[in-house]
Amino acid sequence: MARIDEIRLRLLQRWPEPGIELIFSNAYQLLVATILAAQCTDERVNRVTPQFFALYPTAAHLSRASLSDIEEQIRSTGFFHNKAKALLACCQQLVEHHQGEVPATVEELSALPGVGRKTASVVVANAYGVPAIAVDTHVKRVSERLALSSARQADMVEADLKKLLPESHWIDFTQLLTLHGRYTCQARKPACNACVVADLCDSIDKNK
Repeated sequence: MARIDEIRLRLLQRWPEPGIELIFSNAYQLLVATILAAQCTDERVNRVTPQFFALYPTAAHLSRASLSDIEEQIRSTGFFHNKAKALLACCQQLVEHHQGEVPATVEELSALPGVGRKTASVVVANAYGVPAIAVDTHVKRVSERLALSSARQADMVEADLKKLLPESHWIDFTQLLTLHGRYTCQARKPACNACVVADLCDSIDKNK
């Protein structure tokens, strides 16, 4: 068995049903939630979005909102000035160029204001089931520690992981690395004693 297959199987035993922790009902909601989640916890975002989506149930509704009203609703997620500008510009583009619908490709989504490749990959994978690898800080850190990629740039980490995995595993492996990085292999104090892949980790001695 390939080393990465063993890593995936062990992480699956730890998290048998890996899924994104943002709560959403459709692609629009996931896009908004993912933008809000930058430099913010999913838990905090999930507290904000119910009221937000009640006020702005579609991209068309949000595209007509005032910047100050959006800022007020998302203030607790941090960096709310920039996030509000991104959400407004993004939804205006969705209405103007996509009939208010969220595209199902990374390329089209990445062309929208405020939407990077990571956010686009999260949306297409989790809203549409399109194979994609979203490289956030957790995925990048765990990939480096497990010697799956030594790249510094997120797009290069993505490319390295795609070479190691079949498309059918891209979505779940992304989420497994995210969960592992969030709850076990944390940046400052990784819980190596509780790690299910500790014996496969090239960085465990350094972490100690």
